[in-house]
Amino acid sequence: MPNTASSKQTVLSFIKALNEEDFESARKHTSDDLKFIGVLGTRTSADAYFNDMAKMKLKYDVQKAFAEGNDVCLWYDIDMGGRKIFSSGWYHIEHHKIAWFKVLFDPRPLLEPAH
Repeated sequence: MPNTASSKQTVLSFIKALNEEDFESARKHTSDDLKFIGVLGTRTSADAYFNDMAKMKLKYDVQKAFAEGNDVCLWYDIDMGGRKIFSSGWYHIEHHKIAWFKVLFDPRPLLEPAH
């Protein structure tokens, strides 16, 4: 039986570690074959994902977290290079680690020139 509370805690611990740029700790919350599906691209391994995260250093301001079984949904503002983008992430947990997640947001502010 999936444990909703532990699934939610896994994802929130992952986000906290990312915010602190503690990529080693964040990596402990993901499977080696992590699959990330985003608006601007896909990564098919934890190594590829964390390589990008170490360069981008995104910051997450979680607004709401929902969990059901092995699935967790977050609504958050993501600071992407000084632009806060409201986003949603769907995280799936297997064996107490994030196996895959999808992030959705409107990319138009990132594609427009900065003012």
